[in-house]
Amino acid sequence: MKAILTSSLGGYSKINGVRVPEPLPQTNGLLDRLKAIWPEHARVLFICAEPDHYEKNDNILACFQETFPMSGLSVSYIDLCDNRNPEIIDSLGNMDVLVFTGGHVPTQNKFMKRLRLKERLSDYNGSIIAMSAGSMNCADLVYAGPELEGEAVDPHYERWITGLGITDINFFPHMQSLRDAWLDGMRLIEDITFADSVDHEFIALNDGSYIMIADGKTTLYGEAYVIKDRQLTQICQDDRSVSL
Repeated sequence: MKAILTSSLGGYSKINGVRVPEPLPQTNGLLDRLKAIWPEHARVLFICAEPDHYEKNDNILACFQETFPMSGLSVSYIDLCDNRNPEIIDSLGNMDVLVFTGGHVPTQNKFMKRLRLKERLSDYNGSIIAMSAGSMNCADLVYAGPELEGEAVDPHYERWITGLGITDINFFPHMQSLRDAWLDGMRLIEDITFADSVDHEFIALNDGSYIMIADGKTTLYGEAYVIKDRQLTQICQDDRSVSL
């Protein structure tokens, strides 16, 4: 199994809330590395983060049906898995590429557990492409940091949940846009994430940065930071890479 775990995969711009396809970005060599692991006439299955949001899911599917070919990635079949067709996961072994979409981490995590996705991946030989929440849920123990109103102050909200076990890295995506974000009257990074980083390590990625897992190696490409014990340290820059 090979995996590319991104903060944001790109491949579209939003116009009036609708995704409009555009080629996948070349930032930090992302498209070239996707091409290197992408088979001809790939059979692709999207695992949705929000399985009840059918309109959003259909929009994502329609977008990438154009985005992949215009990026030079050939596709023979592309479909999605949400609450309308959970049984499609039974065909996972026939899929060349699985795409884990972004959204609400705990919601996607519950859906993945219902699909028994971790167990199904134990003998999967294709490639995984993940974005945002999808990347976060690839961890063995997932840091599901608060993101919706009320979650940061809810004593019953679970910030640590079991994931797919593809990596032991805890991701914090969209670093460039969340630096100044607030949630429930608190600064998302300084007040919430820093507190959760005591005795834990998070890899914070800007959009355009990603981690590739292949041939027993884990490599980070692009601007990224470590958040640990309330400290933020830059560990990589754009157009550079580091082994993890």
